[in-house]
Amino acid sequence: VQLQASGGGLVQAGGSLRLSCLASGLTFSNYLMGWFRQAPGKEREFVSAINRSGISTYYADSVKGRFTISRDNVKNTVYLQMNSLKPEDTAVYYCAAANSLVKYNAVESYNYWGQGTLVTVSS
Repeated sequence: VQLQASGGGLVQAGGSLRLSCLASGLTFSNYLMGWFRQAPGKEREFVSAINRSGISTYYADSVKGRFTISRDNVKNTVYLQMNSLKPEDTAVYYCAAANSLVKYNAVESYNYWGQGTLVTVSS
């Protein structure tokens, strides 16, 4: 199984980025997909998740209204559209896959992880 995250970069506060995560080696539509982030010196934290069909989405309070998660089960890809970015959004962003009904915001619920993509928001 491989999860390949991309789309990170340097952006000014108020700007936007779109992260992508391409999955291979698994039946993508069988997995709940999540995004987490980890800032330097901090624990990995939940950002957003989307259920297998894409109908249900979940967000951390800190990103609600600014970030949008979506998925394309034909392209085996999950996306995270990030708008109105703030310096506190700076972190390495990880995509992850979970194959059972889980606590979607818990790190331990996820079976597979991508390598991470760095997002830096300057003030």
